[in-house]
Amino acid sequence: MGMPVALDVIDASATEALLDTVFSYFSCVDDTFSTYKENSEISRINNHELGLEDASEDMKTIFDLAEKTRLVTDGFFNIQYKGFYDPSGLVKGWAIYNASEILCQKGMKNFYVDAGGDVQAVGRNSQDQNWRVGIRNPFDPDQIVKVLSISNCGVATSGTYVRGQHIYNPKKENQPLTEIMSLTVIGPDIFEADRFATAAFAMGMDGINFIEKLQGFEGYMIDKDKSATFTTGFERYVIHD
Repeated sequence: MGMPVALDVIDASATEALLDTVFSYFSCVDDTFSTYKENSEISRINNHELGLEDASEDMKTIFDLAEKTRLVTDGFFNIQYKGFYDPSGLVKGWAIYNASEILCQKGMKNFYVDAGGDVQAVGRNSQDQNWRVGIRNPFDPDQIVKVLSISNCGVATSGTYVRGQHIYNPKKENQPLTEIMSLTVIGPDIFEADRFATAAFAMGMDGINFIEKLQGFEGYMIDKDKSATFTTGFERYVIHD
């Protein structure tokens, strides 16, 4: 997936074999959906070697979820770009969510799953507190500008400060997104947070207003002028030292 994946499972019943199962799942997702691997399923679809009707159930699921997301975001989320499909904008959150479900099904109650800074947090940490997630300063990624206290929800950040211009506005495909630097979304789970963070970032300055209107979601946006804007309920997640 081109990014680090980290697990922290507090439950004493967790085994190395269980963690291996989770990491193996992420490897399988990468082999299926990576646009950087020429033999991945998504690459074969893009190269017209495989039709969607003959694709795996996971691929069909992702395409279905992508279309539903396109519709609820007024077209600002779209996995098709210049004739190619790139479902990365929701695959990561979907994979993290599924990985957390693997842990839940095995009886784990206190853990987090982190892939590239997007997090699904369940239960409590080793200090019996909510999990803590930091929001990086896009102008200085070594600096944390906010620390969040979360449990049983997901946090996803979309931005261009790490990977460059990899997100685009489907309505203005050739216009770089330069108004905002990062947009963090807290949602009921990481799949929901991830897909709406991607769509909101594509909206530019109006993205934070889109998150404001979503029931059960909060957001924090940093723009090109280093100004932060956040939704009305965001502060309740912030740890103030």
